[in-house]
Amino acid sequence: MKNYLVCLAALISILSCKVSSPPSMSDIIDKSLDRAVEQSTLMYAVIDSIPEALPRSINPNGSLETSDSYFWTSGFYPGTLWYLYEYTKDDRFKEMAVKMSDRVEIQKFNTDNHDVGFMINCSFGNKLRLTEDSSCVDIIATTAKSLATRYRPTVGCTRSWSHPATSHWQFPVIIDNMMNLELLLKASKLTGNQQFHDIAISHANKTMANHFREDFSSYHVIDYDTLSGKAIDKRTWQGYSDNSAWSRGQSWALYGYTMMYRETKDKRYLEQANHIASFLINHPNLPDDKIPYWDFDDPKIPNTLRDASAAAIMASALIELSAFADAEQGKNYMAVAEKQLRTLSSDEYLAKKGENGNFILKHSVGFLPQNSEVDVPLTYADYYFIEALMRYKALKP
Repeated sequence: MKNYLVCLAALISILSCKVSSPPSMSDIIDKSLDRAVEQSTLMYAVIDSIPEALPRSINPNGSLETSDSYFWTSGFYPGTLWYLYEYTKDDRFKEMAVKMSDRVEIQKFNTDNHDVGFMINCSFGNKLRLTEDSSCVDIIATTAKSLATRYRPTVGCTRSWSHPATSHWQFPVIIDNMMNLELLLKASKLTGNQQFHDIAISHANKTMANHFREDFSSYHVIDYDTLSGKAIDKRTWQGYSDNSAWSRGQSWALYGYTMMYRETKDKRYLEQANHIASFLINHPNLPDDKIPYWDFDDPKIPNTLRDASAAAIMASALIELSAFADAEQGKNYMAVAEKQLRTLSSDEYLAKKGENGNFILKHSVGFLPQNSEVDVPLTYADYYFIEALMRYKALKP
């Protein structure tokens, strides 16, 4: 009888440990993707009835905020649908993704916005990847021609902004612009046009030379002299201060140079990505749950806002970078990304079905200095979160 009781106690102890053990990453990934399927289906039911509209965020009163295709975030929801089609293999998602992508196609002619890479690569780039539809090649090539008009050889970069609010700069280039180089490199490979490739390389190299501080944090905006091509000012637009490390900007940089290494195999870009990753994951102000504050140098830390979008972009980049880095670095990168995905998949960040304006993630920060899109869902946070989940699923089946 005594032995029986001892065995029973041991069994209860073992079962208690199993009950309290955290869910596996596989379970977390599938749960979050399934929730994304639910939310994106509900979003589609709303957005499909609004001609030419695409989801952007929610308004202060909780209502859906949309944009037309000319706004820089227009390609993210179609891209999310393409990833969910890849996950579900459900032709309904393919039909939804096609219809939403078609709303963005007109942007292939847009020469007034450096973000056409976001718009077209996230939508038609994913469509081409998953369907091999040859019509996408012309769309991507036409977009690259439009983006190339913003390149100035004297500077060696494509110009970011042209709108009146930034007219006090001669030739502003923002770190976000690294994300649009993938479209140029893709167009070069698809068409054989070397100019697209050369523009992307020049922009990446000039950014590497001027955007980064000694600790490999990045300025947000570099203003270049249009005649000499020299960097004449280093500023911020969306961060806390000119010398602070705006968290989403750091994530754009990490993602951008990881992508540049993938596309070119130039080890300078891998080294740059590793340096940026080291800055981020070793920063004393990165919280234990690995969701960055909106700016690493906000003096209100820890009593300030987190940015889920910065975390999602960072996680997606770290997962890809883990496959390029050496074994020890790769293991470290993946551990951080896993922690980020676990946190983003928790009730604190992952929206319940039908809530959060039918967006997937809560608690992103768009433009805090102008009190715009503060502590709200953002369509690009959803896109990079789903991309990170799918990348993790591919590397860790």
